Amino acid sequence: MNKMDLILGTPGTPNSKYLPLILAPMEDITDPPFRVLCKRLGADVMVSEFISSEGLIRDAVKSLHKLDFSESERPIGIQIFGHDETSLCKAAEVAEKANPDFIDINWGCPVRKIVAKEAGAGILNDIPKMVRITKSVVGAVKLPVTVKTRLGWDDSSRNIVSIAEQLQDVGIAAISIHGRTKAQLYRGVADWTLIGEVKNNKRMFIPVIGNGDIDSPEKAKEMLKYNVDGLMIGRATIGNPWIFKQIKAYLKDGTIIPLPTINERVEICKEHLKNSIEWKGEVTGIAEMRKHYSGYFKGIPDFKPYRIILVTSKEANQLYDTLDEINLKIKSI
Repeated sequence: MNKMDLILGTPGTPNSKYLPLILAPMEDITDPPFRVLCKRLGADVMVSEFISSEGLIRDAVKSLHKLDFSESERPIGIQIFGHDETSLCKAAEVAEKANPDFIDINWGCPVRKIVAKEAGAGILNDIPKMVRITKSVVGAVKLPVTVKTRLGWDDSSRNIVSIAEQLQDVGIAAISIHGRTKAQLYRGVADWTLIGEVKNNKRMFIPVIGNGDIDSPEKAKEMLKYNVDGLMIGRATIGNPWIFKQIKAYLKDGTIIPLPTINERVEICKEHLKNSIEWKGEVTGIAEMRKHYSGYFKGIPDFKPYRIILVTSKEANQLYDTLDEINLKIKSI
């Protein structure tokens, strides 16, 4: 049995209860404070922010800090990225010492500065190199190694079916596929038909996880037709950690869980802010929380004045006071 089957709890295994929901790795988003919330609110599997292989092997403080996780987050994978074979192998060994449940290689980030170094989705221009490096990383560690990637470089090279086969053949334990090419970035609509082709390829036997445009329980259910082994959810979770709970209930029996009350949103947001400050320090913790406020308070009337304060204030006390005022003055949505 594939080790990832036990981690994911895919159909036919002892942990199989429902299709696993995975929190997608996102830079400056999927840190421990946010992951803990997502886990409590229904996420099944965590993946860290992506970590530079060069940073890990050079003992860079920021990179090493990203190895932190709590036992409550398990199962969790640590995601690494880079372009140099030796560095990635050494980074995987460093990550393994942190004792996660698996190591994930990022072959999908489309950000220009990453792609320019032939890391992330930049490797999709050189599939033989991608396969060679992946094989070396698999051989460097004892933990399962997974890959997150895209459909291909652009519309003329949507070769994910072949890529997935080759990566499976060199030993990866699972593959997560974002339904866009590198050239698309995050534009347009994710194409899940090719993800389905990978899953339904008779040569494939490892878990195939689908990613892209899952932003509601209804959309999650729609993606089940592609027969994937898990659903990975990214941008729709920002400021919205309860989406996992909503999706899980809807997939189980069609139950529609309403959005949290104002009070619930404020309390979750305050917990997130507190933990972010404790983990990253006040300056960085406050700055990185700004990405979440619009999500936490989506749909709330007359929110703009409060949002301006939340995204500009540098004082924790002012932020807490503002959140308390939201709770006091806004009674309904």
